[in-house]
Amino acid sequence: MMQESPDPEDDEALTQSDRLSMLSQEIQTLKRSSTSSYEERVKRLPVSELNELLEEIETAIKEYSEELVQQLALRDELEFEKEVKNSFISVLIEVQNKQKEHKETAKKKKKLKNGSSQNGKKERSHVPGTRFSMEGISHVIQNGLRHTFGNAGGEKQYLTTVIPYEKKNGPPSVEDLQILTKILRAMKEDSEKVPSLLTDYILKVLCPT
Repeated sequence: MMQESPDPEDDEALTQSDRLSMLSQEIQTLKRSSTSSYEERVKRLPVSELNELLEEIETAIKEYSEELVQQLALRDELEFEKEVKNSFISVLIEVQNKQKEHKETAKKKKKLKNGSSQNGKKERSHVPGTRFSMEGISHVIQNGLRHTFGNAGGEKQYLTTVIPYEKKNGPPSVEDLQILTKILRAMKEDSEKVPSLLTDYILKVLCPT
């Protein structure tokens, strides 16, 4: 015969894990029994106990199913978080490499420019009246605009953008990393979306209303 059902008051004191464990052990015991022995035991059970056992099994199936759904959802969440972090790290490294290349290129251009400007000064020193010529003023203005806004000749306007970051108690959230990844990708592509993305980041993350 099967074990007597636990007292309702004792059953309330048991946790869900305990009840599932007890029921699992009971099911395993039934599985280990021979088919004929199991049939004999079932035949001797009253209808009330059969209904009670059926209800317990259905409850266990429901609880196990809910637990499985929760665990699968947690797994998907962790996989997504891992993917977001990997994307952030990857694009961050790419931007840092591009910034390094841009910095080295800018140094070389500056060095060449300084050398050519010194030669130009020596040549212009022998040509009177060219210091305040219209061509000279135009050249200065164009250089200033290129330095401020960049140009189509390869200057990087947004690559060297500085992203403000406020250190919090814990690591950045997945949502924060997604926003930062978008900004970094736009910086890598020298996209005009950088200012708007940066503004959204400041308003939504750093200074939320």
